[in-house]
Amino acid sequence: MNNQKQQKPTLTGQRFKTRKRDEKERFDPSQFQESIVQGLNQTGTDLDAVAKFLDASGAKLDYRRYAETLFDILVAGGMLGKEPLPEQRPVHSENVSFCSPYNKHLIRRYKYLEKGFEEEIKKLLLFLKGFTESERNKLAMLTGILLANGNISASILNSLFNENLVKEGVSAAFAVKLFKSWINEKDINSVAASLRKVGMDNRLMELFPANKRSCEHFSKYFTDAGLKELSDFARNQQSIGARKELQKELQEQMSRGETLKDIIAYVREEMKKTNISEQTMIGIVWTSVMSSVEWNKKEELVTEQAIKHLKQYSPLLKAFTSQGLSELTLLLKIQEYCYDNIHFMKAFQKIVVLLYKADVLSEEAILKWYTEGHLAKGKSVFLEQMKKFVEWLKNAEEESESEEEEGD
Repeated sequence: MNNQKQQKPTLTGQRFKTRKRDEKERFDPSQFQESIVQGLNQTGTDLDAVAKFLDASGAKLDYRRYAETLFDILVAGGMLGKEPLPEQRPVHSENVSFCSPYNKHLIRRYKYLEKGFEEEIKKLLLFLKGFTESERNKLAMLTGILLANGNISASILNSLFNENLVKEGVSAAFAVKLFKSWINEKDINSVAASLRKVGMDNRLMELFPANKRSCEHFSKYFTDAGLKELSDFARNQQSIGARKELQKELQEQMSRGETLKDIIAYVREEMKKTNISEQTMIGIVWTSVMSSVEWNKKEELVTEQAIKHLKQYSPLLKAFTSQGLSELTLLLKIQEYCYDNIHFMKAFQKIVVLLYKADVLSEEAILKWYTEGHLAKGKSVFLEQMKKFVEWLKNAEEESESEEEEGD
């Protein structure tokens, strides 16, 4: 029997020694906070020193892991959701330090901090009630500047729809200062584009409680606050939303086979309710009529299908072309539709002639469109198609005038 102890296996291989400069110190949030606050207190009010400290700290502290803690300190002094110690207040909190040059430099230096910064702003807005009115005003103005410069996304406004903030009027008051600052930096078009990009353009009414969530109240509130352009934008957005809903309902009524009499009555009622002009309404009706059917993909068959379909709905079109401007609007819509849908390019003239015979379009409207009212889209093609018919209209008009003179 072998009494010798069996040797345990050992791992052999090359050990790689990490360079000290490549090591990253690991901290828990409280230790990380303590390190940053201590460094900020040591730099005092020297912004260059602050910038150098934050830049250098990123090389050894885990900014990626503790981004939330970092911005809690820089933006809100570590005060969100907990009672701060006096020394935990950032040195520059009086000036809302997140807008200072060193913070911009920090985010530019460490790109991955952008998301954390935006999340911090969202969180900060949820705590607006914890700030004084003066602090809220400063924060609103600075948030507007950040939005104008593209440093943060307009999606942060979602925090303002918090029920408690809305109920106490904090959201609306904050929004006034924010939008004034934003528009002052850029313009209403820039604001509109940013809101649309994140789907906030139709949510501004949510700044008010449900019982005040109307276009009239929104318009008065912001107009009185000196933001008429924002009021006009919101009114226009609501109008666009109402038109989309109307168009959707019209298409559904057509697909259900509702009578033209009922559809016309419904549209007239909506015109009164929403104050939509006849010129706007004929555009909606035309789009609804043309969207209520699946069109043949073959050019030689789609014209026949279109004529049959429009013949059925010509009384509906006629009901909302009682004015010359409405007729011209319809002609422009037809031109645009035939240009945008290539299979309809050759159908334009036949559609116009059909609607002329159905008393939807008058010869005056057609002649005006032909001579000066047409769009640039497909101009040469459509004018050529209409040439013979327009000549016929002019000759018929001349014959009618000569007959009237002979009768006199």
